[in-house]
Amino acid sequence: MDSSPNLQLRTMQFTDLTAILEIEKVTQISPWSEQIFADCLRVGYRAWVLVLDEQVIGYGLLSVGAAEAHVLNLCIHPYYQGIGYGTCLLQHLLDIAYQEAVKTVFLEVRMSNQIALHLYLKMGFNQIGIRKNYYLDGQHGKEHGLILAKELL
Repeated sequence: MDSSPNLQLRTMQFTDLTAILEIEKVTQISPWSEQIFADCLRVGYRAWVLVLDEQVIGYGLLSVGAAEAHVLNLCIHPYYQGIGYGTCLLQHLLDIAYQEAVKTVFLEVRMSNQIALHLYLKMGFNQIGIRKNYYLDGQHGKEHGLILAKELL
């Protein structure tokens, strides 16, 4: 990954939402709304942005409770994918979960999202189930989601 001094990881702010929504639009089939992100910030989910040269290029959100964590959203702008930024951001979320004594981290991923699936498997997640028709898909109706988990403790 780029070790540029212009790269930083910081907590997500409400002022980041415009940039985040632009990334959502170019990466997601069913992008989250501004309200969903705002609600995540309001309830205190662990929310982080990856910033390069003062521009938000990625973000991740994690909910933590009862010794479990759930990666709610993890995204890197397509222009910056394949460089290691997704690994950096996911590792940061896993480190937070570990620090909070989380035993298991869960997430869902579209079956068709091979880039994300490759990242999660590389980072030690394993498939534990399928959520049938979990994701909306504008072209085909709905798509199955794979449920993945990683044991931390």
